[in-house]
Parts: sequence; structure tokens; C-alpha cells
Amino acid sequence: MVTFQYPLDQIKEAVRRILSEAGDEKIWIFQGQMGAGKTTLIKALAAELGVEDQVSSPTFGIVNEYQAASGAKVFHFDFYRMDDPTEALDIGIEEYFYGGEYCWIEWAENIAQFLPEDFLLIRISPDSQNTRTITLQHSRNAH
Repeated sequence: MVTFQYPLDQIKEAVRRILSEAGDEKIWIFQGQMGAGKTTLIKALAAELGVEDQVSSPTFGIVNEYQAASGAKVFHFDFYRMDDPTEALDIGIEEYFYGGEYCWIEWAENIAQFLPEDFLLIRISPDSQNTRTITLQHSRNAH
């Protein structure tokens, strides 16, 4: 587990650290209270990967797809409004999760029973209006 703080105006450094710590892991779960900065961090991560698409939280569409400069795909999920976890199966989440592309997931606790065993957990906690603490934990290290 790795924990670090960053001022919001230094989000690029935080993003580089996350990318470095993630290694080959493609499934990333973002946790934090409403307004903690999950989507802001995802936008910065996408920019660092060279995504040129408009990045926004897919609250109503459940998943947005972005293209990274490397050709890799990034799938951004938001399960906040999902009432029935089995709805996630209807959109084919297994194909996304086991397809080898980046899957960035907000509100994963709403589909906990369908998550892969291995993922990177990214916890975001606001310390102040301008500072965040990020904790990174690989799930395989938590078993």
C-alpha cells in the first residue's frame, strides 16, 4: 500500500505516480466521497495517456470509451445510479473487465460481486479544499 498527498495544482505528479505504481494492472477502482475528486483525477489520468476525447463521468450512460494516444482503450464506468447490480451484466462487464484494456470504475461497491479479483484500488480523500490524499492498494496484496 502506498499513500501520498498532493496539492490540486500538482495533479500531474500524482497521476505519474499512480501510473508508475499501477504497473500492468488495468482494472482501477476509484473510491472517495461525492466531490472528493474522482472524476477530476480520471480526467488528468486520461490526459496523461494522451486521450483527446472529452472525458466526463458516465453517470447516466454507465460507461464511456476513450482512445489513448498509444491506441489503448480506456473504459470509464460509473455505477452510482445502478440499483440492481445484475444490470451490469446486461452491459457485458465481464468482456470489459477481462478484455485487457483499462477499466476505470467509480462506485464499484454497487457491483462488488462482479469485480475481478485483481485490481488497483485508488482511494481519494480531501484533506482541504486544495489538497488530497491518495492511497493505492493492489487487491492481490490485500488477500
